[in-house]
Amino acid sequence: MKTPRLSVIVPAYNEEENVVPLAKEIIAALDGLAGGFELILVDDASTDSTASVIRRIGDPRVRGVFHRLNCGQSAAVASGFRTARGEWVATLDGDGQNDPADLPAMLEQAVRERVDCVTGVRTKRQDTFIRRMSSKVANGYRNWITGDRVSDAGCGIRVVCRESLREIPVFNGLHRFLPTLLRGQGFTVAERPVNHRERLRGKSKYGVHNRLWRGIHDCFGIRWYLARAVRADRLELPAR
Repeated sequence: MKTPRLSVIVPAYNEEENVVPLAKEIIAALDGLAGGFELILVDDASTDSTASVIRRIGDPRVRGVFHRLNCGQSAAVASGFRTARGEWVATLDGDGQNDPADLPAMLEQAVRERVDCVTGVRTKRQDTFIRRMSSKVANGYRNWITGDRVSDAGCGIRVVCRESLREIPVFNGLHRFLPTLLRGQGFTVAERPVNHRERLRGKSKYGVHNRLWRGIHDCFGIRWYLARAVRADRLELPAR
């Protein structure tokens, strides 16, 4: 089977109403992509019909990955990384708030600027005031503790070179710290303003407790890891 240029990973937990509309959007946005793409929908042991909805999608470019246990968004993203075949890997949240139309430009920027990752920055967030403020506080705190500078660590839309993901540790919270982890291992990260939309279907899985406070606590673990991380770019990787 031919290796696609881009693998798109979408973690989903109880998103039965969002899976098909989002899959159609992604396919439409990438239909003309040179080198082709695959879409990997990762069901995190949903308690609704998300898994069966994924299985009924008939497009050969769409693959389902299914967890036996509910392990969280980071685990779902990591499962997608593990099964991705593309030269580049993209992630989007499963709630439909990220815009798949941003992906081609993000991939083009990564190639043009010769960086390992392009991460999105939500310039006009369509969220409640509480969510925006908790995210702003947590983001500033992450940067202070880790010594990194990421404008929007909570943004779920990113494009990453698959080779750079080989030694990224898997843990609960990975998806929030991916740009920082990549930089800590010697890779390059650029940012790009992206569109952000209101959630139209389903319910959010995050609140102040599991988004703000847990993220702040995780910062100390990331600081410890960065102080001891071995640079992954110690190897001579094939030229892109």
